[in-house]
Amino acid sequence: MSRIFLQTISGAVLVAHAMCAVAAEPWPTNPLKLVVTFAAGGATDVTARLIAEKIRTDLGRSVIVDNRPGAGGNIGADFAAKAAPDGYTLLMATSSHVTNRSLYKSLPYDFVQDLAPVSRVAFVPNLLVVNPSQIRTSNLAEFIKYVKESGGKTRLNYGSGGSGTSQHLSTALFNNMIGVEMEHVPYKGGAPAVAALLGEQIQVIFAPMVEVLAHVEAGKLKGLGVTTRQRSSRYPDIPAIGEVLPGYEVALWNGIMVPANTPADIVGKLNGAIVKALNQADIKQRLAEQGSEPAGTSPAEFRQFIASEVGKWAKLVQISGARVE
Repeated sequence: MSRIFLQTISGAVLVAHAMCAVAAEPWPTNPLKLVVTFAAGGATDVTARLIAEKIRTDLGRSVIVDNRPGAGGNIGADFAAKAAPDGYTLLMATSSHVTNRSLYKSLPYDFVQDLAPVSRVAFVPNLLVVNPSQIRTSNLAEFIKYVKESGGKTRLNYGSGGSGTSQHLSTALFNNMIGVEMEHVPYKGGAPAVAALLGEQIQVIFAPMVEVLAHVEAGKLKGLGVTTRQRSSRYPDIPAIGEVLPGYEVALWNGIMVPANTPADIVGKLNGAIVKALNQADIKQRLAEQGSEPAGTSPAEFRQFIASEVGKWAKLVQISGARVE
């Protein structure tokens, strides 16, 4: 009986030691999931996959991109916000998620309280484009003059990917600052809006640059201004709209977040991997090809940035009059 008792105790001790060893094994031990709240193939998805591959290389674990589109990005964000805070579920957040706080009457999650910032990834400019066969202005100042002169005669139509999207809000601010109201024509996504512009059904779009690059370079569309404060490195000859309309700025962005209460050491490891990736030449080049600018930050800097964005996007939503029940 004593021998059996000792064997039992010894076995329990060995099991306990094994369990402690497993518990002490450093994060990560499993694959990570990066939730993208828009469909595969879009600008956000492409950037997420670039970052996912770099995180995999740095952390030694695969990173699965999980596309969960719908409700303006809220379906995927809600999923990520309610995931376990263990570092295995990440969210590719965008400026749309801050916008949604003011755009939607109610949300099932709180973007600020339920998610913790890890690092901003990139700034993404919108590009004011026109169809040159319809509007033959050579620069932004001429276009503004043209819009003002057309305001009381022929109403110009602008497209967007839907009410409250960045295309809508960028144009709403532009309208507000020049004192002329172009007519909003919402579509079910950015691609149909661009197709309508190419088909001469509308005259203007403030489109995410990546969605119109090929058409601009082919001469089918003409870029007149970028919505960010600085010019884009992709098109240094195209001015920032703020150069002609002082104070105009609409800067889209994306970044990585995790569920609130994720341990600080895990957030730190993720931040290190993301910032390291954004400093690599191939990532800088790939982002530049999309018209994006790398913008890595510390978690604290990203948190402060998000706090400053809440009021900015709320004001744009108010100017646009957009509302989603």
